[in-house]
Amino acid sequence: MVLNAAAYLVKCLEAQKVEFIFGIPGASIDGVYNALLDSHIRLIVCRHEQNAVFMAAAYGRLTGKPGVVLVTSGPGVANMATGLLTATTEGDPVVAIGGNVSRSLMLKESHQAASNAALLKSVTKLSVQIGMPEEIGEVVANCFRQAVYPRSGGCFISIPQDILRELIDYPVILQQPPIQFGTSFSETLQTVCNAVLNAKFPVLLLGEEASRPDNASAIRGLLEQYPLPAACTFQAVGVVSYNLIRCAVGCVGLFHDQPGDRLLEKADVILAVGFNEIEYDPELWNFDHDKIIIHIDYMPAKIRLCYQPLYELLGNIERNITELAGLLAGSVQKSEGLEHAKPFHDEMIAQSELPVAGHSALIHPRQFIHALRQIVNDGTIVTCDAGSVYMWMARYFTVYNPRQLLLSNGQQTMGVGLPWAIAASLACPGKKIISLSGDGGFLFSGMELETAVRENCRIIHCVWRDGGFNMVKEGEMIKYQRKSGVDFGTVNLVDYARAFGAVGYAATSSAELPAIFADALQQDKPVLIDIPIDYSDNQALFVTIHSHKAI
Repeated sequence: MVLNAAAYLVKCLEAQKVEFIFGIPGASIDGVYNALLDSHIRLIVCRHEQNAVFMAAAYGRLTGKPGVVLVTSGPGVANMATGLLTATTEGDPVVAIGGNVSRSLMLKESHQAASNAALLKSVTKLSVQIGMPEEIGEVVANCFRQAVYPRSGGCFISIPQDILRELIDYPVILQQPPIQFGTSFSETLQTVCNAVLNAKFPVLLLGEEASRPDNASAIRGLLEQYPLPAACTFQAVGVVSYNLIRCAVGCVGLFHDQPGDRLLEKADVILAVGFNEIEYDPELWNFDHDKIIIHIDYMPAKIRLCYQPLYELLGNIERNITELAGLLAGSVQKSEGLEHAKPFHDEMIAQSELPVAGHSALIHPRQFIHALRQIVNDGTIVTCDAGSVYMWMARYFTVYNPRQLLLSNGQQTMGVGLPWAIAASLACPGKKIISLSGDGGFLFSGMELETAVRENCRIIHCVWRDGGFNMVKEGEMIKYQRKSGVDFGTVNLVDYARAFGAVGYAATSSAELPAIFADALQQDKPVLIDIPIDYSDNQALFVTIHSHKAI
């Protein structure tokens, strides 16, 4: 069938089984938007291109399928950079498509002309410029494969405007089978098994790839057959299930001051499963580079002084963990790791069960988290923005399902909370969606509240309000004993919510939270809750075990 290239591109996206496209239209890409009118793909029009990528990335993290973004040339493409950087460094599959000027104008000074592919090359796994319409199908197919190939990340396709108008009669490439990985060599598996058996204090360090559902299931099987203490990065929270809580020592990342960090210091053998070094700098947890590291991943380790694996189990993580579990379970010797780790496990439990108390008329983070925990179940997804809110949630809000609590780890990007919640409501219909941000991060993407209203997203977004960039302030106070550039004005968040057609609440005490949450859950539209937060205990979050590891 003869189609123009814009319609052919949409057919290629349909062949990849795309459900949603997040984006903002413009003249250089409007041919594709026109073609989408004849497609079953659901278009989500966003209010900023950065937020469109955030939504696509959250869709990718939750479903394992690439989220798709469609934007116009010039600033439309440039505005995606932060979102693509975040997606690529945090393992979220995204395929972004951007318009460009016609080929005849590319080497001239022209309106919205830019070297798109070069511009986004450093923030993506693959960034390409279409040169002729016949390339579209192959480029789309390869970008979808690259986006999900471990480590998952962002891919970008630039299409000149004149190409989209050309006629093409060319086959569409169908969705390819998933990329398969095999198990490691049996000799390597046995060597790793022996290393664990001979260790005095073996520990699991679970990273972002551990949170893939099949990998998480295999890790749980390992812990059931051969219990080991396990520390999780921010993107691996929930991998250790509740019935295996005896193996858990909590979350590690960013600051070296948690029970899991003390556990890693005592460990002699660390099995890093699906760990991305960007999640938690090895210089923080292997400062003396004296640990035996076993790297279990799809891809080889990136070597640095403090991350030099002695052994690598490469290939399918699920299969390698399952094979290792069988070898360990069949051994005579049993690990004493849990016994050695009990003080750290007990510290984690005691920390989470500290009395909830406030110091002022404001709402203490622990009081908020306690109230939130009462309304969260296995059918809830919580998305959390960067900032002090992120530190409190990572430390005290425990979940037992992978990818139930979404945090930005590799980049700690502000503004993700609300866009991620919108994507979660679309990707996981029927689930309860709750998102959080500070008042600094909220206005990075608060305009998407209109998108949430328009798309009937039943989400609850809570804003911890203190009138400043608190996490930056705390770091400045530790380093310089004074603050700079962190204060801003107050926004009436209830009126803000109502202006967009959402429901707004203003809490004035922790005692009001249960009633506010109960009422918010009954609303059939997005909800915004203003939380005046008490950050008086924040400095304790930033105290590291060793002075050389301070922020």
